[in-house]
Amino acid sequence: MISIIETVNSAVNGFIWGIPAMACIIGVGLYLSIRSRFIQVRKFGVAMKATIGKVFKKSEAAEGALTPFQAVCTALSATVGTGNIAGVAGAIAIGGPGAVFWMWVSAFLGMCTKFSEVVLAVHYRERNKQGDYVGGAMYYIKNGLGKKWHWLAVLFSLFGVLTVFGTGNATQVNTITAAINSALSSFGLIDESQMKISSLIIGIIIMLLVAGVLLGGIKRIGRVSERLVPFMAILYIVLALGVVILNIQRLPEVIYSIFYGAFHPSAVTGGVVGSFFLSMQKGVSRGIFSNEAGLGTGAIAHACADTDDAVEQGFFGIFEVFADTIIICTLTALVVLCSGVNINYGVDVGAELTIAGFTSTYGSWITIFTAVAMCCFAFSTIIGWGLYGARCVEFIFKEKAIKPFMVLYSMVAIVGATVDLGLVWSISDTCNGLMLIPNLIGVFLLSGTVFKLIKEHK
Repeated sequence: MISIIETVNSAVNGFIWGIPAMACIIGVGLYLSIRSRFIQVRKFGVAMKATIGKVFKKSEAAEGALTPFQAVCTALSATVGTGNIAGVAGAIAIGGPGAVFWMWVSAFLGMCTKFSEVVLAVHYRERNKQGDYVGGAMYYIKNGLGKKWHWLAVLFSLFGVLTVFGTGNATQVNTITAAINSALSSFGLIDESQMKISSLIIGIIIMLLVAGVLLGGIKRIGRVSERLVPFMAILYIVLALGVVILNIQRLPEVIYSIFYGAFHPSAVTGGVVGSFFLSMQKGVSRGIFSNEAGLGTGAIAHACADTDDAVEQGFFGIFEVFADTIIICTLTALVVLCSGVNINYGVDVGAELTIAGFTSTYGSWITIFTAVAMCCFAFSTIIGWGLYGARCVEFIFKEKAIKPFMVLYSMVAIVGATVDLGLVWSISDTCNGLMLIPNLIGVFLLSGTVFKLIKEHK
């Protein structure tokens, strides 16, 4: 039975992340960019001023809402996760250094896609019975396209529910467990025989922490996110910049390998990665897995923002993709490539390659800091995706299903900490890709509204 599931999932995954999906992702992003006259370039300065400037301003949101900065932190808490550490390393190993170039391309177009998603989410959102703002792909499909498209909104929500338990929870907890056990082991505090008990204890602690945050409601999610995200981002950026500076002599060669390898991967990988399309596919898919532009998930958090200006909140979407992919993912790639660690091209790897880049530069003592960074990244993703899952469940089953979902979602942490998740990760990746289809259809059909709101914005 398991082998049948693996075969079916592999076939669906190959199609979802194959040529049709690449054409759809890049095509919609390019269309939105051209029609908006490349707003991610024209308004980049405005977007940075409107977003980074909010970091230093203290404000309170109305009941049932988040401040605009809390909204972007909640969205970033979901996007800045293991995809930035493990996903980038895997993209380089399978697609070569050139995959980083295609990650940049997907991020450049993704800024406009995410901007459009956020604009539509704020414009078409509504209030639920508790008075909270609710929005996202399912709501702008329902309220923007009408009843005949309601099935598409339900489809998006269904794929979202299936995705959150794996992508948003179990795989993230697994990463936290591996990072903590690795750090404890490197300092001789536990051995191989004690790791199962350690993993179970970690899973229980995470379950309680997740439940405590999610059951506290949208306000508590926002408060945790606005404190955790800046801390973890600064910690990781400082550590990564240190690796680049200490290996600065390799930087010119690395930059060359990224650009040349994007079009001639075999020349950079010694012939192991010979497919131009494979390099592009891995760069684009892992970039989207990290910044979620096109998935429609981040729009769910932005819809909670206490603002009436949809375009202004859309600028946060541009900032979000820029911070996630152009800054953090790029630094991860430079850590791997500048550190000089051996890359076994053609073999899918994860966070261990990135950690090797840090340890080869700083020494084994850095594992404690990488463990902290990875725990923050993964935990923030669990919280962000918990909100997404709750909104998807609410859309299908109404408000009564939210608390049971949050309890179940929290308990999945124990599974993630103690079970091998190979198939779970693969299925979640497929469901993640399936969310693209209804969302991009909705964004494309409602793009006229986005362009109209841009024109009206002062």
